[in-house]
Amino acid sequence: MPDPRTLFAKIWDRHVVASLGGGADLVAIDRIFLHERTGAAALNSLKAAGRPVADPSRVFCVMDHIVDTRPGRDDRTLMPGGQAFITETRAAARDAGITLFDVTDPDQGIVHVVSPEFGIVLPGCTLIAPDSHTCTQGAFGALAWGIGSSEAEHAMATGTLRLARPRTMRVTFTGELAPGVTPKDMMLALIARHGAGGGKGHAVEFAGSAVEALDMEGRMTLCNMATEFAAMTGMIAPDEKTFAWLDGRRYAPGGPMLAAAVAEWRTLATDFGAAFDAEIAIDAATIEPMVSWGTSPEHSAGISGAVPIDAPERPLAYIGLGPGQPIGGTPIDAAFIGSCTNGRLSDLRRAAALLKGRHVAPGVKALVVPGSMAVRRAAEAEGLDRVFTEAGFEWRMSGCSMCFYAGGESFPAGSRVISSTNRNFEGRQGPGIRTHIASPETVAASAIAGRIADPRDIAA
Repeated sequence: MPDPRTLFAKIWDRHVVASLGGGADLVAIDRIFLHERTGAAALNSLKAAGRPVADPSRVFCVMDHIVDTRPGRDDRTLMPGGQAFITETRAAARDAGITLFDVTDPDQGIVHVVSPEFGIVLPGCTLIAPDSHTCTQGAFGALAWGIGSSEAEHAMATGTLRLARPRTMRVTFTGELAPGVTPKDMMLALIARHGAGGGKGHAVEFAGSAVEALDMEGRMTLCNMATEFAAMTGMIAPDEKTFAWLDGRRYAPGGPMLAAAVAEWRTLATDFGAAFDAEIAIDAATIEPMVSWGTSPEHSAGISGAVPIDAPERPLAYIGLGPGQPIGGTPIDAAFIGSCTNGRLSDLRRAAALLKGRHVAPGVKALVVPGSMAVRRAAEAEGLDRVFTEAGFEWRMSGCSMCFYAGGESFPAGSRVISSTNRNFEGRQGPGIRTHIASPETVAASAIAGRIADPRDIAA
C-alpha cells in the first residue's frame, strides 16, 4: 500500500512540473485572478516585455478593490486617481483577451465571492490572485493562495510558479457549535488562542465534525481567515456539499463530465494515518461569539470576556479601551456587514433575521455591502434589502471599499465600528477608525443596541 498522504500533498504533487531543489518546485497554475488595483500593472508589464498571456481562458479579472459601493456607481470613484486604475485595467484586460467582470457587469463582485459563484474554483485545482484572502477558495478542496504582481506576470506567461513547499497543519474542530456561534467565531477563537503567527509557513487543513457540519459559505469564511493565522492557505476536503454547490455552475463540469469529475474529486481527502507537521484540536462547544479588541485578529475575546490585564499599550491606545475592561457594552458609532469574509447570502440572511422588526440605535451609521451583485439580487428577491433598510441600514452595491481603505470612502474620523470584515489593523477601514471584527450576527445585535452586544440575547 502507498504511504498515506494529506489533501495538500495530493494536490501539490499532481501539479509539480519539476523539482528545483532546495525544497522548491515548479508548480502548474490552473486559474489566475486579477483585480483593478494591480491588474493593469501586471498585464501592461507583461505586454511591455513582449510576453503574451499563455492561456487567456484561465485568467479572470474583477473590478472590486477600488470601486465605490454607492448605488448608481460608475468608473468615477472617491479614491483619488481611482478612475485611472479602473479604466487602465479594463483596457489591459480586453487587450489580453481575458474574462472581465466590469464595474457595471451584473456578475461583478469581490473576487473570492465571484469565483465560487461561477464554479471557477474547483476541487483539486490551483488558483492564485494578488490578494491574501484568495485562500477563501480552499473551502472547495482547492489549493488557493495570494501572490504579488510579479508572480501574477510569471504565472500568466508560463502557467507556472516557483514555490517552496510549505509544511502542513491540521486544525480539528471537534463537537458542535452552540447556537449563535459561527465560523467567524471559530477562526477568531483559533487565532486568539494560538496567535496571528500560529500557522506561519503551513498549509492548513480544517477538519472535524464542526467543520463537516458547515455549509459551503461557512467553510469559505473559515478558509478566508487562514491568512490572518499567517498560513500559506486554508483547505477543506470536498464532500457531497461541495459537489452539490458546483452542480450547474457556469464554469464547472456539466453533463457526463460532471460524474467523472466528482469521481476524481472524491479522491481528494487526507488518507487515514497521514502525518501533519503540526496538529491543533479545539472543542467547538467551548467557543462563544468573539469580538476583537486591538490591532490584530489575535486580539480577540469572547463577548462575555474582557480586555486582557496584560494587553500591550499600542493596541489599547488604538482601540481606546483599558486593561480588564469588558468587551460587551462598549458603545459603537457604526456597524458594517460585508466583505469577502461575511458578505454572502447566508451571512445576510442571519443578520436580517435578527434585524427584522427592530431598528438601529440612534446615532449609529449602519451599512450592508453584499459580496457580489448576484448576492445582492438574491437578497432582494427574498426581501432582505427591505429588512435592512427598514432597520436603518444603507443597502449598497458590492465591493471592497468599506473593508479595504485605499483613500476613498470611510466612516467619520474617530468612529468605533463593529464590522464583519477580516482585519482590525490600524487604518484598515480608514484613518482614525477603530474597528472591532465580529460575526454578522454580532454586528447586527450591536447595531440595534448601540453597543457591542451578544446576538444570543436577541435570538433568545
